[in-house]
This record gives sequence, structure tokens and C-alpha cells, in this order.
Amino acid sequence: MAVTVIDAIRAQAARRPAHPALLLDDRRGGTRTVSYAELVASFEAHAKRLAAEGVRAGDRCGLQARQGRGFIELALGILAADACLAPIPDDHRGAVLDDLVRRSRLHHRVEQDDPNFRLDSYPDAGAVDGAGDRSFRALQPAYLRFTSGTTNRRKGVLLGHAAIDARLTAANRALEIGPQDRVLWLLPMAHHFVVSILLYLREGASILLPASGLARPILELASRERATLLYASPHHYQLLAKDVSGLQLPGLRRAISTADGLQSAVAERFASRFGSPVAQALGIIEVGLPVANLEHAARKPASLGRPLPDYQVWLRGEDGRPVSGCTSAQHTGEICIRGPGMLDAYLDPWLPAREILQPDGFRTGDQGWFDADGDLHLAGRRSNRISMAGMKFFAEEVEAVLDAHPEVRESRVSARPHAQLGQIPVAQFVAENAAHPASRADLLAHCRARLPAYKIPREFIAVDALPHTSSGKLRRSEAPLD
Repeated sequence: MAVTVIDAIRAQAARRPAHPALLLDDRRGGTRTVSYAELVASFEAHAKRLAAEGVRAGDRCGLQARQGRGFIELALGILAADACLAPIPDDHRGAVLDDLVRRSRLHHRVEQDDPNFRLDSYPDAGAVDGAGDRSFRALQPAYLRFTSGTTNRRKGVLLGHAAIDARLTAANRALEIGPQDRVLWLLPMAHHFVVSILLYLREGASILLPASGLARPILELASRERATLLYASPHHYQLLAKDVSGLQLPGLRRAISTADGLQSAVAERFASRFGSPVAQALGIIEVGLPVANLEHAARKPASLGRPLPDYQVWLRGEDGRPVSGCTSAQHTGEICIRGPGMLDAYLDPWLPAREILQPDGFRTGDQGWFDADGDLHLAGRRSNRISMAGMKFFAEEVEAVLDAHPEVRESRVSARPHAQLGQIPVAQFVAENAAHPASRADLLAHCRARLPAYKIPREFIAVDALPHTSSGKLRRSEAPLD
């Protein structure tokens, strides 16, 4: 087997055994350090026990653990045992968990049981590839994760060790993470682990793990340990920007936003509060990190930025040909990507990469356009496109306007069939004050000042909550409003 990310982490421990790998907030104003030597010793012990209890190279091994040190050490232990890591969100229980175990054809499931773990095995798991798992194991499988399922059925994405190595190398050519970095970690590890946790440890950085999801303790840890990199979602940037403690982030060299679309207002509030722009990045489980706004984040925070050096990003027309002149949200193409570290296969049903990536590369399903600087902008998913009397637009465009209303917490826009117009937009929204939601007249006036008439929702429906995926994205895979 070629050199793996586990080998690289072992090498970091050999070079700098006392260097901090994890910096844990102890909730009492102090920090507990886990060195690289301690981290490697812990995951090697886990790997030894897993092998002793029957975990073989290439076995699909689910992991269900709480956010934090335990998750990282157990995940690395599974990889060190040469098994295929399949993270499972900690809230998956009962029928939801059973369905994921079945669809993944898991051979084993590791569940955190402090101070160690419990292992369940499934001897009748079956094969995923129609060939007794020979094709699966030949890929040197390392990571299996299901997509969030915001718009359709969740797909199992498989990455082999070579794919992980290639995408980490490509990402770090742009991010330039090294042992000098201290990364403040806020995202759910069950959904974000490869071009993040694995990257940071591969490059010898230190990961800061807060003990709380509240802004004040997060900032206290980041300030105390001089975080240099913040990798978080728009939700976290909004949370931190609202903090009034006066705490700063004096060592911060880069703030990166992923997992969901970043609104300019959120980025501007964070930049005003901490003096640092937020760089939006396009992270795709099938691809890695192909695009990041590393140059123009300060003046164009809503842009995804330019493709990283190792990636080719192009726009596909409905006829399958490359399109040019896509310079606004009114003229878009489907974002397609070629580059290193692409997925090796889909599971359930088994579909190897050669049947997915040619000739277009990876088709994202997202519509986008390039501005005059060569920066990519996301217009919306093709499946979220609304066609009204021949005028096409994206639900995300309208949601961004509604979400900017001070009395709207979040919104979801859907298409409703219409006998004469084809489709009309209808909005659901969660009010900031449920007892006194914004009126239809107020929301109409807000939209009329910012949208052309055909994009304005014909109805505004106040709801208590909107559905989300387990990774926090707005779920759209429900039936259209009617």
C-alpha cells in the first residue's frame, strides 16, 4: 500500500513528538494538550484492539462518537487498522441508524463508550459491488460518507487512500497549513473530516476543540491559544459576530466558511467585529476543496472565488457543451469539475468513478457563473430552479433576500404549479418573533425593493421550523408546495 494519511501523521509524531495535536478547552479557563506522540499512541492502541476483535483490512467500519478528542482518536484508529471509516452522526438511533447500517453494508460499528469503545459486528453484511467486495477492496477504501440529501436520495461516497492523499495535497497548495497553525474547529466531525481534520494533522497543525458551542467560551479558547485559522459554517460566523465581550482573534490569518452559502451581511459583520474577511469555499464530498475565495474575500464575500491551481472548473450548458459569457445569475451553466482526489465510487447502488466522471468531470448539479475577475458565483441548484411564464430563476436568490429581512430567521422558497404561468414561487419562513411574525405586506415591500416582480413569492407562510439535514443544510427533498 502507498503512503497513507495515517503514515503522515505518524511521521509528524516522529519529528515533533511533543508538538500539540489537540488543544482541549477544559471549561475552567485552561487548556489540556494532547501531543502528537500521545495522539498516535492512542489511535495505535485502538487499531490493535480492533484487529484483535476481528476488523480486517478493507472492512467497512462505522463510527458513532461524540464531537471531540474521542471521535478523532477512534476515527484514526479505524484508519490505522486499514479499515474503511464510515462516520455516523451521533443522533442517528433506532430505524435511522438501522437503515444507514444496511445501506452501507457495514461489517462493524464502533460506538464511543468512555474511556474506550464498544464494537458491534455484522457477519452477514453482504457485498456492495456485485463482486464479493473484490472491486471495493481493490480501491484500498478509507472513507465512506453519505451525502446530505438536501434535494434527493443520499448517496454513499467512497474515497480510497490515494484519493485522500491527492485531494489533501491539492488543498494545501492553496491553504498552506503547517505546524505553526492552530485551527479553531467548530464543524460536526461526522460530516467534515477529510479536507479538514485529516489535513490539519497530516501537516502537523494543532486543532483547538471548544467545550461549548456558545460564542464566549469559543472566543476565550481561540484568544487564549491564538488561533490562526477558523474553519466554520455561516451559522458560526453569525454567532461569533454577535458576541459583545470584546474578545478578539489576534493571531487569525484566515477565516474560511463552508457547508452552506455565506451571506454578505454575515461576512461583513464578522469582518467589522474581528478585522478579518471571511473566505467562502466550495467543499464537495465527491471532489474535495476545488474552489476558495482566497483573493477577493474582503470585497466580494459572497463569491466562491477562483478554482485552486490543480482543478479545472467549467460551465456546462443544457446541450452538454461548455458555455461562455455566463457573467450574471441570469445566464448560468452547470458547474463541472476535473482534478485530483475525485471519489472512487458511489455505493447503493455501486457505481465506480469511471462511470461518473467521464467526459464532463464531476457534474455538481449547481448552476454558477464567473465574473470579470474569474471568480465563481453560485446561483443555485438546477433542481431548485423555478420557471414562471418562461422566466427562470433560483429559489436561493429569493431566500437570500428574505433572510436579510430583520424579522426573518430563515426561509425556504418552493415552486407551486400554476395552470397559466407554469410555476409560481411560494415562501415559507421562520419568524424571529413567532408571536408577531412579519406581515405579508411588509415582506412584499421588502421583496419589491430588491427583486423583479416575477421572483416575488405569491404567498408567505409562517412556520415554526424548517427541516434540515443532519449536517445543518436546508432540506428540500419534500414534495413541492401545493
